[in-house]
Amino acid sequence: MSIAEEIINLIRINRISSTEVADCMGKTGVFENCKSVNRGIFACGQIRWVYACSCSNWTVHEQVRDIKKDEVVMIEAFDCEDRAIIGELVTKFVTLYSGAAALITNANLRDGNDLIKQNYPVWCKGFNPVGCFNTKPDITPYTEMIRLHKEKYDGSIAVCDDTGVVIIPKEYHNKDFIDKLNSIEEQEDTWFEYLDKHKWNTFDIVCLKKYKG
Repeated sequence: MSIAEEIINLIRINRISSTEVADCMGKTGVFENCKSVNRGIFACGQIRWVYACSCSNWTVHEQVRDIKKDEVVMIEAFDCEDRAIIGELVTKFVTLYSGAAALITNANLRDGNDLIKQNYPVWCKGFNPVGCFNTKPDITPYTEMIRLHKEKYDGSIAVCDDTGVVIIPKEYHNKDFIDKLNSIEEQEDTWFEYLDKHKWNTFDIVCLKKYKG
C-alpha cells in the first residue's frame, strides 16, 4: 500500500474533515470556488485532473473516458466565460458508471435540479444553464498552464465534505503527515471532552490549553 493510499484510508475510516486536514497543513489547501451541491456527502481520493478551455468541454469528454474507481475527478476551466462545463450526463458517467468517488470543479455546472435530485457527490462553483460547446478547441495557448496544473493536482488527494474541498499536495504524502492526522484527531477528542464533559470555555481549551496541566 502506498503512502497516499494509507492517508486516504485513514481519512475515510475516521472521516477526518476538510477543516482538520487544512489545519494539518497550517490552515492551507482549500480548493477555491468549490462548494458542495448535496449535503452529508463525504469523499476522499486521489485526484484525476481534467481541464476545459476556450468555452469548450471537448477535452473533458476526451479525458474522462478512462476514469478509475475511487478517483476524485477535478475539472478546471480556462477561459470558459462562466459557462457550465458539464451537466448530469458526464456526472453520471463519471460517478455512477466509472465509480469515481466525487467530481469537483471551480467552474459552474448545469442540470442543477438533477444533480440535487440524484444526490450526486459533486462540488462546484455554482450553476448556469448556459453550457460550453462540444467542439474541439485549440489548446496551444494553454499548453504551459495545462502542464503546470496537471503537475500540481494530478495524483494529489482531495478531501470533500459540506465545508468544501481541501487538497493534500503530493509533498505531504509522507509518514509525518499521517502522524499529524492522528494527532489532530486526538486533539479534537480532547477538546470536545473538556467542552462536553467538563464544560470548560473555549479560551481555556483552545488558547490556554489548560488541560495540559
